[in-house]
Parts: sequence; C-alpha cells; structure tokens
Amino acid sequence: MLQSGSASGASSSGSLISSQGSQQLGRQTHLPTTLLYHQRWASHSSQGSLSKPVTCKLAGLRAFAATPSPTGEGGAGSAKNEVHSSHLAVFVSGGGSNFKSIHAACQRGQIKGEVALVVSNVPTCGGVLYAQDHDIPTLIYPASKKKSVEGMTADELLSALKHQFEVDFILLAGYLRLIPPEIVRAYNCRILNIHPALLPAFGGKGFYGMRVHEAVVASGARFSGPTVHFVDEEFDRGPILAQRAVPVYPSDTPGDVQARVLRQEHIVYPECVAALCDGRVSWRDDGVPILWDGGKQV
Repeated sequence: MLQSGSASGASSSGSLISSQGSQQLGRQTHLPTTLLYHQRWASHSSQGSLSKPVTCKLAGLRAFAATPSPTGEGGAGSAKNEVHSSHLAVFVSGGGSNFKSIHAACQRGQIKGEVALVVSNVPTCGGVLYAQDHDIPTLIYPASKKKSVEGMTADELLSALKHQFEVDFILLAGYLRLIPPEIVRAYNCRILNIHPALLPAFGGKGFYGMRVHEAVVASGARFSGPTVHFVDEEFDRGPILAQRAVPVYPSDTPGDVQARVLRQEHIVYPECVAALCDGRVSWRDDGVPILWDGGKQV
C-alpha cells in the first residue's frame, strides 16, 4: 500500500577494508581473526583478472552501461558515457539512520541518485516517518498480520520496483526480513546491505541490532565494524564490498561498540552507494566485487 510520503581517534576514523586489500591493510592495523580468514580467502583467489566486465545482469540501467577498467578509461563513470541519476529504493524496519545518511548524501551530491521509494514492514517506524516528512513514497511489505494496514505481495512489490518507480538499486538499511528470491534474482548484484559487524562473523538470522554488539563483546573480539555486502537469498551471506574496522576495548559495553560502529556505517555506506551509482564497482572472475576510485582499487 502506497503511503504519502566519543571515542579515541582510532575508534572514530575506522580503517576501510575492501575485499581485495588484505596485504596493504595488514600493515595498517591488527585485524580480527574472522576478517583475516576472509582476506586469506580473497588473497587465495586473487589470480582472477581485475579488468573483466561485470558478470551480473546489469542491462537496462540508466545509471551505467559498463564497468570501469583498472585505468579508469571507458566503462561506467567515463566521460564518454552520460551518467544519469539512479533511482534508489531503501528498505527499513526501524529508525533508519543509515537511510537518513544516504538521503543526505544524495541531497548534497555525493551520491548521483535519489531515494525514489522507501519499503518497510513496520508502517510506523522512524524510517517511514522520515520518508513521509520528506515526501518520499513508502510501500508496506510484507503484508502485516494485523489487518489494520494493507501490505503488498512479493509480486506486487517487484512490479512496483521495476515499473512504477523504475528502481535501479535496492539498499537495505536495518530491514529485518529476508528479501524474496524473485526480487533478488531480478536485482542480481544490485542490492546492498549494511551489517554492524565484520562478516562472516556475527551474522546470519537473528543477528541484528544490539544482539550483534552483545555477541561481539561476549566473544572477546578486539575489532568490530560495519560490512557492506551484496545481497543473495540468505541472511548476511552475499559478496563483501567493503568493511571498516574499529577497535573494541576490554572496558566497552555493547552500547559503546554500537556507537563506534554506527559512526562508520554512516560513512562507508554512502561511499559504497556512490560508487555503485557511478559505475565504480567491478567484479573479479571469482565473484569478488572491487571498488574503484580515480582508476585505483579502493
């Protein structure tokens, strides 16, 4: 149904971690075991070509027609290609602080896109109220068990995304439901999520919000941070695009960790969305996504 619409210096800056930069980042900071595991896997697979075109089905997008080469010539973001404003759909279930940071980044021109639609399973959540205050259309999915609010089916939502709002990219910002497989397939490699821990650790069904930070503190981990990843048909399992590592101190409470991680979420997520809209994301042959900035891997 359519509705109207303080920490230390180390903890505040974060360390940007993309999926292919293990050796360089290893010199900058001591990384947690879970992250090193992911980086060893990425390093083991690093023989794949970095200049191959995206293997995902991206035909028909207004935002870009190809992906950038390592030299920065041709592909998306090239001066030869006209870059249009991408239509973004943001899915929220709560306060929507990451949604707000993305919306602000669109307004100031950091992201070459606009939030064309907000989708939520909670009609009265903070993200929906923010969207209504800013005249952004909202849709309710899935249908609520309470019949007071009419929701949409997956087929209806997919039709609205593709035809009514012409959405190019879907961004999950604290959305607690699994995305229907038909939408994942239709938006192959065009759905991003942000998770408040360094995946693959502390992820999966049931790991959200403060539960994640409680698990991090209880584990004794010395690092945490947000992960931006592409979405597949499982919780928190898609290819990792970027991460930021922040320290976890022995005296930290889950709330301390949450605040430190959230500051980095509001930085790294808009950066990744901007890269996606600019066409600055390419894919290795082994399925690892790569961020580009000025012709260089980030």
